Amino acid sequence: MTEQINNPLHGLTLEAILTQLVEHYGWDGLGQRIDIRCFTVDPSIKSSLKFLRKTQWARDKVEGLYVATFADRKAAKAFKQKTKMTKDRTDNNRAKKPAPRKTLEKKDQATQNKSIWNKPS
Repeated sequence: MTEQINNPLHGLTLEAILTQLVEHYGWDGLGQRIDIRCFTVDPSIKSSLKFLRKTQWARDKVEGLYVATFADRKAAKAFKQKTKMTKDRTDNNRAKKPAPRKTLEKKDQATQNKSIWNKPS
């Protein structure tokens, strides 16, 4: 079986997709966006699911509307969460400041340079 890495519908049932769209748009809004009789005349989840399972073109339209409506929001939310987690990590790292380095006095620098370069400073 192929992996569904970038598929925003992976793990979602048609019933969950339809329910979320109905909660978001309502039956009237859904019927305006996708002109299917099961959304406009006496709509119900059960009758809509029955039709969508038998009719691939209608299912494709419903899935497309779901992706256009919710997939970008979920991706943005996931990115925001990831960014927040990264920011929290960097803030924790900033809290721990390293001890200041000791600077060498002029005399010590001269002997260090002499030993490194074999030249007097």
